[in-house]
Amino acid sequence: MNILLCGNNKVFDGALTQLISITNKTNKDINCYIFTMNLQRIKEEYESITDEQIEILNEVVKTKNANNNVKKIDVTDLYEQEFGHCKNENAYCTPYTLLRLLVDLVEEMPNKILYLDIDMMANKDIYELYNIDITNYEYAAVKEKYGSWFIRPDYINAGMLLLNMDKIKQTKLLEKARKLIKTKKMLFADQDAIFRSTSTKLLLPRKFNEQSKFNRSDTVICHFCKRLLLKPYPHTENYKQWNIEEIHKYLKCYTFDEDLQEYLKWKEIYNKKELKNGK
Repeated sequence: MNILLCGNNKVFDGALTQLISITNKTNKDINCYIFTMNLQRIKEEYESITDEQIEILNEVVKTKNANNNVKKIDVTDLYEQEFGHCKNENAYCTPYTLLRLLVDLVEEMPNKILYLDIDMMANKDIYELYNIDITNYEYAAVKEKYGSWFIRPDYINAGMLLLNMDKIKQTKLLEKARKLIKTKKMLFADQDAIFRSTSTKLLLPRKFNEQSKFNRSDTVICHFCKRLLLKPYPHTENYKQWNIEEIHKYLKCYTFDEDLQEYLKWKEIYNKKELKNGK
């Protein structure tokens, strides 16, 4: 199974927790690509994911299956060429959300790819999702919890995208999305651009991108995304899976405790290596 993640060195905790949860629940080979870039011209902390972090991620996934692999792909030059100083560079999230829109420009990428936001955990074998036939679609996705009410009934959450690259290249989906990013300011940038450029999509059940209930037994992919709460007053919550105390206390989520205990052990190993290297 081919997986795509995107981000800088700050996404290490997300990648580590996510890959542990995925590899703990499947016997299929995992080939994970991580798109990253250095964008310190915008913020000092926008540094690429490090080789040391990739080394730990590889060590983790290979303890589950020797055929598993994590590969870093630096797309800094490609990003600057396509999106540097564009209208959506300072969108609702970070410029790293735009990296998924470059996947058709990276030659080595396979035809079928599962893109996942970094704040997701696997509750079951993701092969149930990956094995879905999308031959006649550009991608498969789940409706966005709020956007399907307030924007359009078929508005998607782009945190999980099962991509058919052959179809996407035929329809020029990502090429059209990049043009929108460069020319039109949009509230949800990459997500809006993908939605507006879509020709054919397959809408999947919420269990493949569960955005609000964190303990459902049928969930395949759980998404720890920002939530809007109305009580006791209107506010948002944004607890990620590596915020273990918070997801216990506020989300009442204990579903991933075994994965997260393993994460803490590997994080300690990583921290000791960094300390030894004087970082």
